Amino acid sequence: MAGRRDAPELPDFDILKRLARDQLVYLLEQLPGKKDLFIESDLMSPLDRIANVSILKQHDVEKLYKLENKLVQGVSDQLCFLVRPRISSVKHVAEIVNADKGDGRLRKYKIIFTPQKFYMCETVLEEEGIFGADVTFDEWSFYLLPLDDDIISMELPEFFRDYFLEGDHRWICTVAKALHVLHSLFGPFSKSYGIGRCAKMTYKLWKEIVEDAESEMKPRQAEIGRVFFIDRDVDYVTPMCSQVVYEGLVDDVFRIKCGSVDFGSEVTSSDKSVKVLLNSQDKVFREIRNEHFSNVFGFLSQKARRLQKQYDKRQGMDIKQMKDFVSQELKSLKQEHRLLSLHIGACESIMKKKTKQDFQELLKSEHALLDGFEIRESTSCIEEHINRQISPFESLRLMCLLSLTESGLISKDYRSLKTQYLQSYGYEHILTFANLKQIGLLTEQQSGETLTAVESTMGKLVTDKAVGKLTDAFSSLARKSHFRALSKRLNLIPRTEEEYDLKVPRDMAYVFSGAYIPLSCKIIEQVLERDSWAGMEEVSRLLNNNEFVTIERSSDTASSSNAQRVILVLFLGGCTFSEIAALRFLGKEKGYKFVFVTTAITNSFRMLESLFETHV
Repeated sequence: MAGRRDAPELPDFDILKRLARDQLVYLLEQLPGKKDLFIESDLMSPLDRIANVSILKQHDVEKLYKLENKLVQGVSDQLCFLVRPRISSVKHVAEIVNADKGDGRLRKYKIIFTPQKFYMCETVLEEEGIFGADVTFDEWSFYLLPLDDDIISMELPEFFRDYFLEGDHRWICTVAKALHVLHSLFGPFSKSYGIGRCAKMTYKLWKEIVEDAESEMKPRQAEIGRVFFIDRDVDYVTPMCSQVVYEGLVDDVFRIKCGSVDFGSEVTSSDKSVKVLLNSQDKVFREIRNEHFSNVFGFLSQKARRLQKQYDKRQGMDIKQMKDFVSQELKSLKQEHRLLSLHIGACESIMKKKTKQDFQELLKSEHALLDGFEIRESTSCIEEHINRQISPFESLRLMCLLSLTESGLISKDYRSLKTQYLQSYGYEHILTFANLKQIGLLTEQQSGETLTAVESTMGKLVTDKAVGKLTDAFSSLARKSHFRALSKRLNLIPRTEEEYDLKVPRDMAYVFSGAYIPLSCKIIEQVLERDSWAGMEEVSRLLNNNEFVTIERSSDTASSSNAQRVILVLFLGGCTFSEIAALRFLGKEKGYKFVFVTTAITNSFRMLESLFETHV
């Protein structure tokens, strides 16, 4: 099926950067005169995308420092701290202030919390004895960072662990406020869909904010019509799979950070590493980012030939033509050539690394797990992986994938694999296993009889509504994956006699070599197709019944047909580049444009790293 050509235009999200920059400048100007700026390390990259050093210097910032564990006291009489609302950051600021007090140095201090300040920050400052006239506070409402035309990240990787493991709800208000910013600028949204407990809470809080601010909302033409909320724990299987679309592989191998990547000497073929911004402005990357890796080399070699032809046009030009060529085409050709060389280098580097790790064999094992075949062989493959000590993350990822696809490991396998893992990588990982069990990524099967007895006893004792609440409570204690049942119900594993053609993909399964359609994306596709959860009752039951759909109050101007085909998907807990590629494909097929808003970009490494209790 050819993609529809009538997809609507996306809104221009650059306004989000401008608003964030203007607010930061305003906050800096509240501290008149020369000042030093201390920036928390994980805010360095987002800040770089908003306001570069020259902009900060224009507003009296003398020196920039990274806020690190070592004590740096700065040179100016005014210090400004740009931090996340974390206890560790606040304590570090307190150390600097108290060191000044100890030296008898009088200075002014300003702490700017982003995206918001939490009450606990003030409590810590009071305990440290610096809560007073010399220290002032502000909030920089920097909720949303556009990484590309259709990707907006909140750059809150801690959301995943804080909410899904610790049960900490503090970031939900932040997400609701961020959504309200998008609703105010590009809404009003006419319809909301969602699945997940966090999704429900975020939706309710966002609605309260909208109702409070309703009198201030001016009627306007909506640019985004619908919004879909989805929790990360609805689909843990997809982020645990090896990514094979180009952008996903680059993220897995080189770690994309805040929309850019550092390519080292193995890619650049020189002593220097190069930082490359990966977005649709990069003409080469734009055309290969969503492609299955097996197609990328072919495309790059074609591109190289086309570029060479354009260079060859110089032969036989007269002086005027040469002058025009140099002024109009040469610069962009050189830039394209540079990017082409980098992406070819990246592909070669990926191939070396992935071949070394028997990547094809690994993919074969993953596909067998997703399909429910050769479970014993896959278990042996994981054991070999552990015993060869290939990587603590990779071994754990495969164990999690086995557990998720089989609704937990049978006790014998769970204990055996856990023991082998601890012997191979160290007993300090025992707490990591407790975290994985609690969150539902790596669980031990309970005997069916015990569960059935508990369920029937609960059924006799309490009403249906109360059972629902108790089920929610129990599911958070020991989450059970229903992947096999969901896979069957939603046809996640394509069944076909003919070989899957990755050059001309027929469905979203191409992002995993035709072996599996991402569960999260399939749910979104089905709900949008039905425009409701009707006919999806069994699916929502398997996902703990936290689905919703609501028609928002909207004016006639809000519901233009173009806006209805621009759909904002809000991933709570992170989303992967594979899911983004799959939904972009769906958008082309159906004439939608998806806008991806996520608490952070994630992959198996980042998810597992956030649950590790020891530094690897």
